[in-house]
Amino acid sequence: MKEARPQPPILRQKKNHLPDDIVLDILARLPVKSLLRFRCVHKSWYFRITSPNFISTHLNMFLRHNQGYVIHMPTINLDNQDLKVACDRTFDGISEFKIPFSFQSGLAFLVGSCNGLLCFSDFRLQNSLINNAFFGFNDVYLWNPSIRKFKKLPDTCLSQLHLAKLGFAHHSQKNDYKVVRISRPFTEPMPPPEAEVYTLSSDSWKRVGISWRPNVVFYKFSCVKPFPFVSGHLHWMLDMIEEAGGQEMHCIEMILSFDVNSEKFKELPLPNDHSFKDGKNLTSIKEKLALAKFEQQPHGMLCCIWVMREYGVSESWNKLCVVPVVTHTCFIGFTKYGSLLIQKKTQEICSLEDKYVLIDPETLHEKETSIQAIHPLVIATYMENLALLDGANVISY
Repeated sequence: MKEARPQPPILRQKKNHLPDDIVLDILARLPVKSLLRFRCVHKSWYFRITSPNFISTHLNMFLRHNQGYVIHMPTINLDNQDLKVACDRTFDGISEFKIPFSFQSGLAFLVGSCNGLLCFSDFRLQNSLINNAFFGFNDVYLWNPSIRKFKKLPDTCLSQLHLAKLGFAHHSQKNDYKVVRISRPFTEPMPPPEAEVYTLSSDSWKRVGISWRPNVVFYKFSCVKPFPFVSGHLHWMLDMIEEAGGQEMHCIEMILSFDVNSEKFKELPLPNDHSFKDGKNLTSIKEKLALAKFEQQPHGMLCCIWVMREYGVSESWNKLCVVPVVTHTCFIGFTKYGSLLIQKKTQEICSLEDKYVLIDPETLHEKETSIQAIHPLVIATYMENLALLDGANVISY
């Protein structure tokens, strides 16, 4: 009888289930593109990745390890133009995005960027009832290029026939996003401004009150760039004229601040500096509220940078530096790492021969970028984010 040969052992695959908390920790460290693919692995993974808790965890992870990207586009931007993503330190181009929606006006205005979620509206030239032309905001969109989704916001509570200014903010305590609209009717005498807030989680607008000085007879917003979002607050800079008794009038400059958490407005003072009177821009530098002021000199221009070291404390305004720049200069803003970006114009009008230059405020070292744009740029920080992934009334493209 032939002896039976021993059979080789059967290799059985051992199931190795990782604990859920480890799986979630691994997923939270992955880029958005990978997570979008991994939703198809299993139904449980789909629900995990699209849950609000995971989206918040993923955001916090990437905020701690953000490499520093910036998105830029011309201030006067046609719908069919691209947004460009660049490295924050050098402005070397990385990628481009085409705006996936359009406005009737044909123009797209970047209201702001929070964690890679972009807010857009349009400038539309309208006619008021007294036949005075003015710029107003109509449609508003939120757009996440990294997941290729956007949504149009519902109509606002206030009339569209108002001069409006928009701000965009992130509510970190609830991982929510808000759009703030401040407007005033075209009536005489000039009434106090009105405000409303859109909240992404509720997908709705609501009116909010503004504490206003009683004797203001005129006011205007003195900046057209995106309004800085710093320390949980949005900021608008206003020039005001206030009655002081009799025929006397006082000119006042101040910052109107909106607390995203409490939804309350308050005033903040500007630095006590009466020089540098040829222009000013409210901005931010290294997550601090900042003010750039300009003064024309015989052989060029000086840019004075003020920084509020401790938020909300007027005494903490500190003059950071004074940067000499050429005469025909357009202030663009600061990068995440604190470099000043300016547009050096070859002449008073804009052209493709203009140079975009990064300036280190401490060393005054200049680095020319490869950017080419006729109109001045608007810049904002950018990062990948899963916001809008679990949202209602969201359009994919």
